[in-house]
Amino acid sequence: MPTRDEGPLTLETLDVDGALQETAHEARSVLSRRGLLATAGLAVGGVPVAFAMAQGGGLPKGDIKILNYALTLEYLEAAFYNGAVASGKYTGVVANFLSVVSAHENAHVAALKATLGSDAIASPEFDFKGTNTGDVKTFLATSKVLEDTGVSAYQGQADKIKTPAVLGSAGAILAVEARHAAWVRDIIGADEISPAPDTFEAAMSMTEVLDAVKGTGFIKS
Repeated sequence: MPTRDEGPLTLETLDVDGALQETAHEARSVLSRRGLLATAGLAVGGVPVAFAMAQGGGLPKGDIKILNYALTLEYLEAAFYNGAVASGKYTGVVANFLSVVSAHENAHVAALKATLGSDAIASPEFDFKGTNTGDVKTFLATSKVLEDTGVSAYQGQADKIKTPAVLGSAGAILAVEARHAAWVRDIIGADEISPAPDTFEAAMSMTEVLDAVKGTGFIKS
């Protein structure tokens, strides 16, 4: 049995019968096949295959409403982070966070617009009142609020989505938004706020989320 004195634990050290490596290999194969699907045009800019399957599929009106609601939130987040990136004011771990998260949010916008097609609403105009281009503490606090709200918003609509392909892909976005929320909380610091504060996450209704967003004054039109 290896000990810590024999060097760091590795996958090979733990995986004596090769089962973990075999599973990892199978997972990479699946991801590779998905990559081929994306290259073939079944996904756009990293759009989940399930969303791609829903494109042009005559979505129910309720699902269209939910997707446009999600698109509004993704427009908001993408614009917030794009403005922060363009400002060039943030460095270090915050700049790294921005680089990754801004790319994610823009990909989410692309996925939702591709799925909705002609039913997609246009982006509103935004005024973030300097929260994304000034003091780093204000930027991080605002990011935390937006990410937490995004998680609760997607969760609040999960049981209302009728199309399985849309539900699966919305879940994929929800998981990423939750990682964003934990990441920005970690940057803020464990002394101030926990990356995982609750055992269960509270959902928010569409009305609650839209009222909260309107209350920020970030949406101009």
